[in-house]
Amino acid sequence: MKYKIIACDLDETLIRHDRSVSKEDVEAIKKAAQIGVKFVPATGRGFNSVDKTLKELGLYKKENEYVISYNGGAITENSTNRFLHFEGISFELASELYKKGLNYDVCIHIYTKDKVYAYNYTQDERDYLAGRMEVTEIFKDNIDFLKGQEIVKCLYMNTDFSYLKEIEKDIKEITTGIDISYSSNRYIEFNHKGVNKGAGLLSLAEHLGVKQEETIAIGDNFNDLSMIKAAALGVGVQNAVEEIKKYCDYLTKATYNESAVAEVINKFVLNQIK
Repeated sequence: MKYKIIACDLDETLIRHDRSVSKEDVEAIKKAAQIGVKFVPATGRGFNSVDKTLKELGLYKKENEYVISYNGGAITENSTNRFLHFEGISFELASELYKKGLNYDVCIHIYTKDKVYAYNYTQDERDYLAGRMEVTEIFKDNIDFLKGQEIVKCLYMNTDFSYLKEIEKDIKEITTGIDISYSSNRYIEFNHKGVNKGAGLLSLAEHLGVKQEETIAIGDNFNDLSMIKAAALGVGVQNAVEEIKKYCDYLTKATYNESAVAEVINKFVLNQIK
């Protein structure tokens, strides 16, 4: 099978603990590009937070290359950051989730098209996001200042996964009509219903005239599961959370710190050409 698109999660999949991409991963991605295979970052973060990674990969400001961001809430073209797709949540829902979040021990993120706002911005969260994205700290008990702006998603952060699961149960009366996922072993994320990385991958593939059977997805966490299931070849890196491994067609021997992405490209893309 000749694959044409590789959709790949960033944090804890491609990007290592020191916030860099390995030389082996960069070389493999560039070799795949030389034979016409598109490497598409698929992240829960905003498209404007991945510039450093795109520069490392040689994809920064490059025409006809793409990023899936906000868990599939947006698809942008790299050269101009032009939106091919955008689908957010209503201000009313974001406001309700924000006010609910004030009752819990969480850091709350609100994502607009070009900014991330954080309430209860703890030092732990500052340290985790350092080098990943810029955040504007807020202190209000409402987000009325965002009325009229397009909001993509919101999330709660707490490193206790069981606590986040309890919150999901507790607020189910307002989340029945939205897409919920977990990421980085610290976030519960709220997107518009039907918005996820898998839908983003298939939408981009259709736009490019690429068949589903020509797609690969690589990830490590629950917000990657939709694209792992949607792709013809769904891959989990060795450090993936246990619950998603059973859905993967292939599990790498390497972790995200050991060039897992290069392992996938060498095995399923470059070796097929040989």
